[in-house]
Amino acid sequence: MLTLSVHAAVLAMGFAASGAMAQPASSATPAVSTPEAQKAYRIAAGPLDEALGGFAAAAGVSITVPPALVQGKTTRGLEGGYTVREGFARLLAGSGLEVTGGAGGAFALRRAVGGDTEATGATLASVTVTAQAERSATTEGSRSYAARATTIGKGEQALKDIPQSVSVVTRQQLDDQGITDLRDAANIATGMVGVKGIGPGMVLSARGFQIDDWQYDGVAIPRNAYALGNWGTESMVFFDRLEVLRGASGLLQGTGSPGGAVNLVRKRGQAEKTLTLTTKAGSWDRYGVQLDAGGPLNAEGTLRGRVVLDEARGHSFIDQVNSRTHSLYGALDYDISPDTTVGVGMGRSDNKGRPMIRGLPRYPDGSDIGLPRSTYVGAWWNRMAIEQTTLFADVSHRFNPDWRLKVAAVRMSEKNTSLHQRMHGNVAADGSGLTYANWVTDFDSVKTGLDAHVNGRFRALGLENDITFGANVSKYTSDDLTARTFQSGGNIFAIDNNRPRQSLALIMAQGGLRSDSTYDVEQKGVYGTWRMKLADPLTAIVGARVSWYDYRYTTTEASRNSAHGEVTPYFGLVYALNHRWSAYGSVTSVFVPQSERTVAGQVLDPITGTNYELGIKGELADGRVNTSLAVFRYDHKNRAVNDIASGYACDGWYCSTPSGKVRSQGVEAEVTGEVLPGLQAMLGYTYNTTEFLRDPTNQGQVFSQWTPKHMLRVWTDYRLPGDWHRLSVGGGVTMQSHTLGYDRTFTVPGFSVWGMRLAYQATPEISLAVNFNNVFDKRYWIPGYAEKNGANEYGDPRNVMFTVKYTPKL
Repeated sequence: MLTLSVHAAVLAMGFAASGAMAQPASSATPAVSTPEAQKAYRIAAGPLDEALGGFAAAAGVSITVPPALVQGKTTRGLEGGYTVREGFARLLAGSGLEVTGGAGGAFALRRAVGGDTEATGATLASVTVTAQAERSATTEGSRSYAARATTIGKGEQALKDIPQSVSVVTRQQLDDQGITDLRDAANIATGMVGVKGIGPGMVLSARGFQIDDWQYDGVAIPRNAYALGNWGTESMVFFDRLEVLRGASGLLQGTGSPGGAVNLVRKRGQAEKTLTLTTKAGSWDRYGVQLDAGGPLNAEGTLRGRVVLDEARGHSFIDQVNSRTHSLYGALDYDISPDTTVGVGMGRSDNKGRPMIRGLPRYPDGSDIGLPRSTYVGAWWNRMAIEQTTLFADVSHRFNPDWRLKVAAVRMSEKNTSLHQRMHGNVAADGSGLTYANWVTDFDSVKTGLDAHVNGRFRALGLENDITFGANVSKYTSDDLTARTFQSGGNIFAIDNNRPRQSLALIMAQGGLRSDSTYDVEQKGVYGTWRMKLADPLTAIVGARVSWYDYRYTTTEASRNSAHGEVTPYFGLVYALNHRWSAYGSVTSVFVPQSERTVAGQVLDPITGTNYELGIKGELADGRVNTSLAVFRYDHKNRAVNDIASGYACDGWYCSTPSGKVRSQGVEAEVTGEVLPGLQAMLGYTYNTTEFLRDPTNQGQVFSQWTPKHMLRVWTDYRLPGDWHRLSVGGGVTMQSHTLGYDRTFTVPGFSVWGMRLAYQATPEISLAVNFNNVFDKRYWIPGYAEKNGANEYGDPRNVMFTVKYTPKL
């Protein structure tokens, strides 16, 4: 099966690459472009934004294209020899637009100052193009599923230059698929799994391991502490893109996940004024409205702002469940000088509603009871509130064209409260045997993070070298309360949703169990990497991180763990086969602190692990298509396992010994971008197995219950040519094989869920779209904390969402 999977992935990549190469484009990517030098181009007639992007990529420059300026506009294209200025002018002829340029070959589109620009390019005489254009990782306005660069590795880098698997979910793909939640975004990224938590939040994982620290603009903070019961939620409305790195991430964030890292990159003020008003309406009385505006706030354009106001409300396919979310985001960026920019931002979200928490039970043998998807086990008084306030700040300084400094900070405060009813237990044939559980939760937490690093490049022995060094720190504190009481007599076929309202006082008066706990976790470290050119096509990347970690969890007793001076090495090789393709190999490491103790009372040493990866990456069609194929193996050592020989010597239970070992291995393949003219596509396939290699209880069994062996993620969007160019048609599928229940005694069936989209550009300012989700109404369970006595969650039935977007000319 593994051989077949690799073969299929290679065929898919080859097909996409050949399609991408068939696009109208210049025959080779130039190393240097100058305004005066003519070069042969061939850009097809069609949508203006796509033509500008294709021309800029072929010319080796970059261009910022505000969506409001190009919506509904087309171009006659161009063919022949042109300078950069002449080429832009030819494409823009008759549009009333022109380009303006700045240092580094970065162009921006604007309305023509003196009227229309003709092919002579006379009005563009002030444009300056340098020999080496900088890549931009920003995806807004690109109308592409392919990212030109990523920032997850500190500084902007091409994906093919990173010796690990990296994916980027662009703003265009998020908008096309109507995705507003991080869990849904993770589930369209290659190799990622976003599962429903015990609470209303999520757990993210890759390659069989949870990703507990999430990055915001490159700053990592803890987001999945167990005390929260997986209440961590995150909206995507504030962010430009989701960046995903798979494989050990210890170099980036210390006690990193063996599975990888995620980086949420927020929206910023743009070079041109933009305003977008979006309204939505869909199944189950779901409605939403969003205002997104930004642009320069002074005549010089040195002060730029962005504001996002978002309101979403609706019911659910589950009876009585509803939610309402208010979101507000604001950001400012100020160029103190041409080389120094300061940015600040604030995000605030407030989500209230009536939830169903911990899902449905199964029969004692793990079989499906067959309940309707609308079944609600809560009570009329179920309530929850999730409030999140995040502050961002960063400063970037360019010392010279080769050396840069960036300092960034994040502070997030969250308050999660609920009052709710659950049901759990062993279901008898007649539905009896269940217990009603009344719960109160009150979680308060603060997460802070700071990262400072310097990137620089220099020449040694005539070859380019790059170096990065920096330091970061994160801190997590919490003050958490849970209280609960239980009442027998529940029947899954006769759920009492009208039981008397509960409260903390009533629960305690009935002899309820109360737990108060706190977290105090701090992590800091220093890191560095050196990209050394060993020969013109061969680059070696070496790096290391030294970490300090201090963990304290307090409930009835205090549990503490620490690690000092823990070294995490990193090594990779990248071989440039040509200017389009690179092959790579890497050996990356991670450490994970443990709080378990031996029979002698000593805290176990951290888990250590090493990820081995080999792959090939391509950047095709002048950067409009990214491809990758990787094979990987990760070994996880020194895991805590029960010390059965010592008996129940640790508080009436087994002590631990660091003898466990786990292996995750597999294959990943991905193609993203414009694989054919007008056809944007994302195709990702993952084959992944996880296994206990040494464990006294689970040896030989699957390690990660919710990681399927096979995952296929596909989404495409095709803009019709010619007179039909205002219409686009999209669709795709998420397929995955079966997973396991939490105790590994029953399977959760795999599924295939299809979606489609129709969109129409009614006028240059107004676009209409309709998304059909789960088109064939597949009845399926979400992988996660599925247990026999509860926590089973259905995926969404067939539903529809209509979207109207208004982008006026400013």
